[in-house]
Amino acid sequence: MMSDIAIRTTQHTQFRNIDAEVQQAVTESGVQNGICHVFVPHTTAGVTINENADPDVIHDMTAILERIAPWNGGYAHAEGNSAAHVKASLMGFSQSIPIQNGRLVLGTWQSIYFCEFDGPRTRRVRVDAWPVCAP
Repeated sequence: MMSDIAIRTTQHTQFRNIDAEVQQAVTESGVQNGICHVFVPHTTAGVTINENADPDVIHDMTAILERIAPWNGGYAHAEGNSAAHVKASLMGFSQSIPIQNGRLVLGTWQSIYFCEFDGPRTRRVRVDAWPVCAP
């Protein structure tokens, strides 16, 4: 089962928790046990799994990524958003999460974050849910 989720970001750089949207797509798929694959089809946005309890973690990640790839870094890319491309590549464009009894299996402190690096924008996230094949 495939689903597209529309994600609206409101900031230039934003880590947005998408647990609820991804879980809804899994629920609608009817898959009880399997794998959920989350894919971001954009070159200036990504997806990661990280801590959901302390917002300072996301703050720190944002700050570190800005140090690694500052927005005004003297890049050659004419569009002016090379830093966003670098940050998205560092975060990655997909994550796979197990599904058990119709629920995403994430660690106690884990959440799925859509990572915006060239916003604000309306983006798309693709969610695929596959059942486990019994032997």
